[in-house]
Amino acid sequence: MIRKIPSFEYLSFEILVLFAGLMPDSQLSTSIIVMCQNTEAISYMITYGFAAVISTRVSNELGARNIANARKALTVSLALSLMLGVVFLLLLGLGHDLWVRLFTTSEAVVSAFASMTPLLIGSVVLDSTQGVLCGVTRGCGWQHLAAWTNLVAFYVIGLPLAILFGFTLAFQTKGLWMGQICSLLCQNCVLFFITLRTNWQELDLTMFNKDNDFVC
Repeated sequence: MIRKIPSFEYLSFEILVLFAGLMPDSQLSTSIIVMCQNTEAISYMITYGFAAVISTRVSNELGARNIANARKALTVSLALSLMLGVVFLLLLGLGHDLWVRLFTTSEAVVSAFASMTPLLIGSVVLDSTQGVLCGVTRGCGWQHLAAWTNLVAFYVIGLPLAILFGFTLAFQTKGLWMGQICSLLCQNCVLFFITLRTNWQELDLTMFNKDNDFVC
C-alpha cells in the first residue's frame, strides 16, 4: 500500500500553506509560502526530468548487466542536477527582486520574499539532488525505500519542526520553510547513504536471477 500513496513531498508543501494561514498576518504569510512553493515547483520540474531518466537508465543497465554504465549514469545525472541547482542559486540570488515582482506589486511582499530567498535557495539546491537520488532508488527496484524515506522525512521530521520553528519559536514563514529544509536534508542524507552503500554486483545478480525465474 505504501507504494501507491501519492507524493508525500507535494502534499507536505500544501500543508505549509495551511499553516501559513494560521499566522497573525495570514495574507502576507500565505503569499510568501505560495510564491516559494511555486518557485520550488518550477525548479523541480526541470530536475524531475533527470529523476525519470536516471530511474529508467539504471533499471535498463542493471537488466542488461552493465553495472559500470549504471554507475556512470548516476554520476552524470547527479553532477548535472547539482549544476542546475547552482544555476538556480545564482538566478534567485541575483534576480529575486525581479522574480517576485512577476507575482505581486506589494512592497511588503517583495521585502518579505527577499528575506526568504536564502532559505529558498537552500531548498532548491537540496531538491535538485533528491530527485536524482530517488530516481536511482526506484531504478534499483526499491520504491518502498523511497516512499518510507519521504514519509518519515516530511511528516515525522519536517512538519513537526516547521510547527516548532514557525509557531513555538515564532520564526513565522521562515520557520515553516526551515522545517521543510530539514526534511529535504534528511531525505538527501538517507537516499545518499542508500546509494553509497549499494552493492551493485549483488544487485546485478539479484536482477539476473529474477529475470531467469520469470523466463522459467
